Amino acid sequence: MGLYFCSLNSGSNGNCYYIGNETDAILVDAGISCRETEKRMKKLGLVMDRVRAIFISHEHGDHISGLAVLAKKFKLPVYITQQTQKHTLFRAEIPQTVPFTESLPVKIGSLTITPFRKYHDAIDPHSFVIEHEKVTVGVFTDIGKVCERLVHYFSKCNAAFLEANYDADMLENGNYPIHLKNRIRGGEGHLSNAEALQLFRQHRPSYMSHLLLSHLSKNNNTPELVEKLFKEYSGGTQIIIASRYHETDVYQVNSEGQTRKAKLRPWKKKHEFQLSLFSTTG
Repeated sequence: MGLYFCSLNSGSNGNCYYIGNETDAILVDAGISCRETEKRMKKLGLVMDRVRAIFISHEHGDHISGLAVLAKKFKLPVYITQQTQKHTLFRAEIPQTVPFTESLPVKIGSLTITPFRKYHDAIDPHSFVIEHEKVTVGVFTDIGKVCERLVHYFSKCNAAFLEANYDADMLENGNYPIHLKNRIRGGEGHLSNAEALQLFRQHRPSYMSHLLLSHLSKNNNTPELVEKLFKEYSGGTQIIIASRYHETDVYQVNSEGQTRKAKLRPWKKKHEFQLSLFSTTG
């Protein structure tokens, strides 16, 4: 059965990622409005009926701005650390929160989600890996630097969302004030193209089918630049840019290593999963 995954939006203007299978799904972060989340999921043929929970990586607005409305409307539990919850402005508006602990797996239906600490300038930031039937998808964004934990989990992924936030030369020569430049590249900000590429080249497993380059800076990067950079070393991994303006396609990988780009038709009724397969990728 494997896993299906897509980015609904990725960037400083909002982040939201969908990972699931035919029966269960989660959202990682809720940084776009409830209305826009629903609109983009419907466009892809995804429905909220399968979403069982929302996992929050950290408290910055581009990861939680749509959280309260989304969680309340669909009565979704929000998995969030106690420290992160204390630093959200609307914590009282979230109907159900569940704390999680670093490295302790959480079962959501048929999915297993493992959180782990990352370097970022937030109170208690975490990344996540989602597993089902020996398939693993990682969500690795808002990362100040590569650490042993990131290497460990990245090297186990069949597919991953990986931050490639900025080009070092564009950042250095751009018009950001020096304090902001230093915040971005200072080890608790964001991951550069070069750092992300080094992780990919040195620790990509041979079976990684998809890499979704995520959280690209609007001012210090371009999709064309980073896509060209990674495709030179992609091997059998499909390189996809997760846009800050629209959703990606839905992608799928299963335990036999088969991978597809999947366009989902609108669901005719609850728990009916229909796929229209447009192409097969290696």
